[in-house]
Amino acid sequence: MPKTGFKYKCKDCGKVYEINNTLMLCPYCKEESLEGKPLKGVLEVVLPSYLRNLKVEFGNFDIHDYLPIEKEYFPSIPVGNTPLIKSENLNNKIGYQELYIKFDGTNPTGSYKDRASYLVSAFAKKFGLEEIVLASTGNAASSMAGIGAAAGQKIFIFVPSTAPRAKLIQCLQYGATLIPIKGNYDKAFDLSLQFSEITGYLNRNTAYNPMTIEGKKTSSFEMTAQLKKHIDYVFVPVGDGVVLSGVIKGFNDLKYLGLIRRIPKIIGVQSDKSKFIYEAFKNGNFDLSYKATTIADSISVDVARNGYSAVYDIRNINGDIITVTDEEILSAQRYISMNTGIFCEPSSAAAAAGFLKTKDYLQRESTVVLLLSGHGLKDIESASKIVDFPETYETDINQIMKRLKI
Repeated sequence: MPKTGFKYKCKDCGKVYEINNTLMLCPYCKEESLEGKPLKGVLEVVLPSYLRNLKVEFGNFDIHDYLPIEKEYFPSIPVGNTPLIKSENLNNKIGYQELYIKFDGTNPTGSYKDRASYLVSAFAKKFGLEEIVLASTGNAASSMAGIGAAAGQKIFIFVPSTAPRAKLIQCLQYGATLIPIKGNYDKAFDLSLQFSEITGYLNRNTAYNPMTIEGKKTSSFEMTAQLKKHIDYVFVPVGDGVVLSGVIKGFNDLKYLGLIRRIPKIIGVQSDKSKFIYEAFKNGNFDLSYKATTIADSISVDVARNGYSAVYDIRNINGDIITVTDEEILSAQRYISMNTGIFCEPSSAAAAAGFLKTKDYLQRESTVVLLLSGHGLKDIESASKIVDFPETYETDINQIMKRLKI
């Protein structure tokens, strides 16, 4: 049955549009030149009012009812429904009994980006589009490549040549056309838009394509369904700000639908070496010459393309943005691994680092969720910076026992 009533709404001017396959940004608000700037005219999906009348119990709903694309267009690969883990060992160690980890490293390609790719793929299928192009630092690339492979779609990826090798290999394994460039993510972003303009291929770039934020709202619905109680805090890693906006939109939608009474305190976490959105949130300064240098590649962004929208969203719900050092990120990655058995990549560990930095200022009976967005195997090089490889032992058990001092 066709979906009806879903619309696009410009987050800047409020104009409402019909959803179609050519409209990406508000034609009235988008910048004349998008190159090197946060996007103006970002479009957000507005839910039809009839969904508010559905008789749905708290935490018991089908997410496809709240997405603008019909279920039959989604590829047959299991995206989402990732585990919400309560680690007794971790909780006991830090004195929190209601701390949970939402681990999106269990998605098919190992990252949160699958949520956006899944909806973009379905959108393309509905409109008869077989080719999708995007720019990425690695995770969105491997995600769209994998989901596109499941859907039989052709994927073209612009990516910095410095992206982690594991993510580039993923893209190639999935059969995508990889276009490494001698430049950063921002340059890849601009080149991919030019490529889409020339070819007419659907562009998946985050924030630019409205389906990316819409797809990323699904974790909020899942957290609510899995916990079946109100959440006090959610810590979210932040790079270009699309995951942040997606999580916020999810909770805003849940409140609009009457499925929750209040929105959790959302705390976005950036590396202090990639803090474009943090600076804009704190002092309103959108520094278009900013250069990021963090080791957490998935949140390493010079000029966040969703910057205007993300800052508006986090202010609108009275949330917060904090920063952590790269050293705190790597330390949190190891701490979470050692105490939960969950190996997340550095960008994900930023959320954990933010919580560990602020946990003594929160009420310990609070219900807290850490959103860990990617698997640690995606960036072994960074993870290796905080571990020491052991020496190689001779094949003599007595010598081994002696060296281990057991």
